Parts: sequence; structure tokens; C-alpha cells
Amino acid sequence: MAWSTREIAELAGTTVNTVRHYHRSGLLEQPRRLSNGYKQYDAGHLVRLLQIRRLRELGVPLAQMESVGSAGTSPRAALLSIDADLAASIERLQRARAEIRAIVEGGTATDVPSGFEHLADRLSTPARSLMLVYSQLYDEAAMDDLKTMVESEPDSASTEFDALPADADEATRQRLAEAFAPQLADLLGTYDWLADPTGRMPMGEAVTRDTFLHTIVEVYNEAQLDVLVRASALAMVPTDSPGSPDSPDSPAASFPMQMTEGDSDD
Repeated sequence: MAWSTREIAELAGTTVNTVRHYHRSGLLEQPRRLSNGYKQYDAGHLVRLLQIRRLRELGVPLAQMESVGSAGTSPRAALLSIDADLAASIERLQRARAEIRAIVEGGTATDVPSGFEHLADRLSTPARSLMLVYSQLYDEAAMDDLKTMVESEPDSASTEFDALPADADEATRQRLAEAFAPQLADLLGTYDWLADPTGRMPMGEAVTRDTFLHTIVEVYNEAQLDVLVRASALAMVPTDSPGSPDSPDSPAASFPMQMTEGDSDD
């Protein structure tokens, strides 16, 4: 008994294009051809197609099917690796479902990174945006530290900063910077990587810096950015030193967290 491509596709519950794809990927051997050029599939091809379909139903990626075997063999190591991948996928889906349920019930937010949902009410809209961007720029350990920073910050620490108008006067800017500086200095002393976050940047320093700069100048106004730079400089350099904010060689902010609100990395 021999079948055409269309017939064997129907028998296997798939499509002609899928059969052709399996040929191209090397998962299915080419059948013999009649003198008129038509393909003739036999029972071996049907069995292989059904095996591939079975593996697909189990979630085995096409790229890993060859390692599982084509003649009924099932190498243990390959299957254990696939099982581990499936377990990780299930865990991710379960977390996603839990978050979706919480969102539907009104208990969390979608505009913060995973794990920051309970802190959403403590973050301003700009800070939420920055946290989402940070989650792409910094590694998991850095994000865990940032979460701890937000959790430990007093609720009232940035209320005035949030409402700061773009035309805020010099005295107000300096007062806010001086109020933030001690807390920033404490963060720098607690988290060494803040002074040099290079090792926490999976996408590289250049991409991280450019992305951060493009984001922060959009989410904060001119006065808020000025306060962040002043506070960062005060936190890193003693006020009476040559590198104080009033000095021409004052350093720019260079760490990825200014309370729950600021961030400067250039």
C-alpha cells in the first residue's frame, strides 16, 4: 500500500505543508518516486509522522525530536532534559495565571515588573516606568536589591519630589537634594554595585546607559533631573571637598537607583 503526500497527511492528521516541512528539517525521510514523479509514502512514513505528532503533543520542540529517536527509541537524557524544560514552562504559566487572577481581582498592577506588584502603590508613575525598563537592563540580583530599596524607603520620602514643578526655584531644588543625599549615601554604602553596575548589565554598558538616559529624560522634568544629579553628587562626595556639587569637577550621578524615583547611570 502506498499513499500520496495528501493522503498520508490526512491519515496522520496533519497538512501537506507540514509533511514538506518535516522533510526539509530532516525529521522525515523522502519517499520513493514513481516514474511520473509522484511521491509514494509507505507505512514507515506514516508511523514516523504519527510519532512526530505524538512528540509535538507532549511539547517536544522540533529541534529536539531527532535526539529522542526515530525508531521508537527514547534516550533517557534527552527526555529528562525535555521534561525539565516543560516543568519550567508550567511554572512560568502558573505564575502568569496567578498574576492575571490578581489583576482581575484588582489586587495588583500591570505596569511594574514581576515581583514588584505589592510595591506599585509606593511608586510614582515615572518610577514604575523606570522599574519596567530596569527589569530589561539589569540582572535578577540587581532587581532584587532594587525591590529591597523600595521596600525600605519611608512612604513620605518622595512626595514633594513627585510634585516638583519644572520651574522649581534654586532653594527648593537644593533642599530636596540635601534631603535625599544621606539616604542615597546609605544605599551606596550598602550596595557596592551601585557605584559600578557594569557587572549587572546583561545587555552591556553602552545599551544600558543609552536606554536609561532616553527614558529618564522623558519621565522626569528638568527640575527633578537637577535634584537627582545634585543629590547623587552630594551622596558620593563630601560637601566640603573639591568635588562637591558647586565644584566644576562634580561627578554626575552614576548608579541605577535614586530612592524609588531617580536613576542615573551616565
